[in-house]
Amino acid sequence: MNSINLIRFYRQIAVLIVMFMFYHEASCQEMPPRPISVYINPAQGLSFGAFIHGASGGSVIIYPSGSRSTTGSVVPMNMGYSYSAAIFEIDANPGTLVSLAYGSFSTLTGSNGGTMTLQAEGSYPQSPIVTNAVPPARTLVYIGGILTVGNALANPPGSYSGSFTVNFIQE
Repeated sequence: MNSINLIRFYRQIAVLIVMFMFYHEASCQEMPPRPISVYINPAQGLSFGAFIHGASGGSVIIYPSGSRSTTGSVVPMNMGYSYSAAIFEIDANPGTLVSLAYGSFSTLTGSNGGTMTLQAEGSYPQSPIVTNAVPPARTLVYIGGILTVGNALANPPGSYSGSFTVNFIQE
């Protein structure tokens, strides 16, 4: 090899070394966005269980953790009626950001003609939620609420039912 060919050879080697130094593999960072789907878990809706409203009433609070507390003269009872937070299931790509917006107060109607007000409130995980389940699995969201209970005349004993609104907003 003469000196000119040797210099060309070293230049080609140098160019290859520099190219390998800047080599970077391209990769996809995230899955493409897709609309979320939300399902209520039919096994567990928002339920306040059994209680006695007392002389002046008050409220029954179900926390997203599933625990229950009362205010005013309301006394919680354990008579075989369960209480629970509602469970919603979000079907979305992992890493999707979802915020919750609660609707206004809802009216629950009693089998005896009475009415109570319900406000859905609080979630676990707290809003905004980053979904973590890989489809077909779903991210579970627990939602609690506050039931406002009147006195015995306003809310005679019985079974009360109704619905509430929670908006799941994909960001």
